[in-house]
Amino acid sequence: MKCTGNDLARRGFLSVGVLGGLGLSLGDFFRMREARGDIKNYASHEGTAKSVICIFLPGGMAHQETFDPKPFAPVEYRGPLGSIETNVSGIRMGELLPHTAKVADKLAICRSMTHGEAAHERGTHNMFTGYRPSPALQYPSMGSVVAHEYGPRNNLPPYVCIPNQPNEFAGTGYLSSSYAGFSLGSDPADGNFQVKDLSLPSGVDVPRFDKRRRMLDVVNDHFQTKEKSDSLDALDTFYDRAYSLISSDKAREAFDMTKESDAIKDEYGRNQAGMRMLLSRRLVESGVRFVTMTYGGWDMHDNIAGSMKGQLPAFDQGFASLIRDLDRTGLLATTLVCVCSEFGRTPKINATAGRDHWPKVFSVVMAGGGLKQGIVYGSSNATASEPEDDPLTVEDWATTIYDRLGIVADKELMAPGDRPIEIVDGGKVRQGLIA
Repeated sequence: MKCTGNDLARRGFLSVGVLGGLGLSLGDFFRMREARGDIKNYASHEGTAKSVICIFLPGGMAHQETFDPKPFAPVEYRGPLGSIETNVSGIRMGELLPHTAKVADKLAICRSMTHGEAAHERGTHNMFTGYRPSPALQYPSMGSVVAHEYGPRNNLPPYVCIPNQPNEFAGTGYLSSSYAGFSLGSDPADGNFQVKDLSLPSGVDVPRFDKRRRMLDVVNDHFQTKEKSDSLDALDTFYDRAYSLISSDKAREAFDMTKESDAIKDEYGRNQAGMRMLLSRRLVESGVRFVTMTYGGWDMHDNIAGSMKGQLPAFDQGFASLIRDLDRTGLLATTLVCVCSEFGRTPKINATAGRDHWPKVFSVVMAGGGLKQGIVYGSSNATASEPEDDPLTVEDWATTIYDRLGIVADKELMAPGDRPIEIVDGGKVRQGLIA
C-alpha cells in the first residue's frame, strides 16, 4: 500500500523505519517535516514585553502570610500574622507588606497557582522551565529559551542571573550551553561589588587585548576544523560575548552600581533584596532581556512569624521600589516582573509554629509587560488549601509569559537526536491577565 505524506506525518516516529529503507536518516526525516510545515517553527518577534525580571524566592514562600491572607479563617489556618488593606479596594496583603500594598494598583496577584509537586527540586523545575521533570530530558529554563530566541541586545548578555545561577533548572537543558545565564560572581549588596571578568586585566590595554583576541581566533579556527561539538561552539560564543562586554562602555556601565544615587539606593534598601532589585532594573534598562534574581530562604517549617519578620521587610521595600521606579521611568509598560516560589505552605500551622510544603495552591505576582493592573486573578478556597476559581497551571503561566515576549510557546525546538520539543507543552495564554 502506498504511504502518502500525510500518512507519514500522522505516524510520526513509526515512519522512520520506512524512511530508513529509502536511505534517509532521522535528521533528514525531521528536516523534511520542518520544510513541509509539520514541525512548528514560528519566528519570534518582540512582543509588548521587551524584558523580564523574574524574582525567585527559594524554599516555598507562604501565600497565607504574603499575597493570600485569610483574615476570617480559624486561627490555625489564618496564622500568627495579620493582614492590611492595599490601595485597591477589596485586596488585602500580609501585614509585613506595607510598601507593596501601596503599589497594588500596578500588580496582577495570582492566587490560584497549582502544580502538585511537593519536593523542592521538582517544584523548582516546574517554575523555571514550564515543564514537569522528566528522567528522559533536561528542559531549558525560560531565560535560556529567551536567549535562544532573541540573542543579545546592546552587547549585553540576553540572560543574567543575580547574583549567580540559583539552581540546575535555571540552565540551558537540551539547548546549547551558549544560552546559559551570565552569573555575576559577587553580590551587588557587597560594598566592593564588581562583576567578574568584566574589566581588562592589569597591564593589558585595548590594543593588546585586540591582539590577543585575534590570536585566539586563529587557535579556535584550527580546533574547529578538527572537531565539531557544542562545547567548542559554546566556548566560541562565550569568547565573543565576553569580548563584547569588555569592549563596550555601555555594557560595563550597566553593571556599575556606583552610577546610582544614594537616594535611589536608600529607596530600594541597602541590603541584598534592595540592591539585587536595583541592579535588575539597571540591566533591563540597558537591554538585558531576561533577569533571574533570587533572594532569601523561605522554607519556614518552624516559627513562621519570626522567619517572615526577618526576611519579608527587605523584600517589601525593594519590590515596591522596583515597581515604582519602573513605572515612573516608563519601563513598566515593556518590562514583565514576576515574583514566584516553587510552591506554597500548608493550610494549617504545624506543631512548631511553621508551615510545611504545599503545592496544591499558592500565589505568584506579576506586573507590567502588557498585563492588567490592580487585579486578583483566580482565588483559593477559604482555608487557602485548594484553588477555588481559575486554577493557574505552570504550563499556562509560562505560556502567558512567553506570549507577552512575542514567543509562540508551542514552537518546537530541537533536542539532541533531532527530537522536536515544544517550548511549552499544552499551555494556553490566560486572557484574563492580558490588558
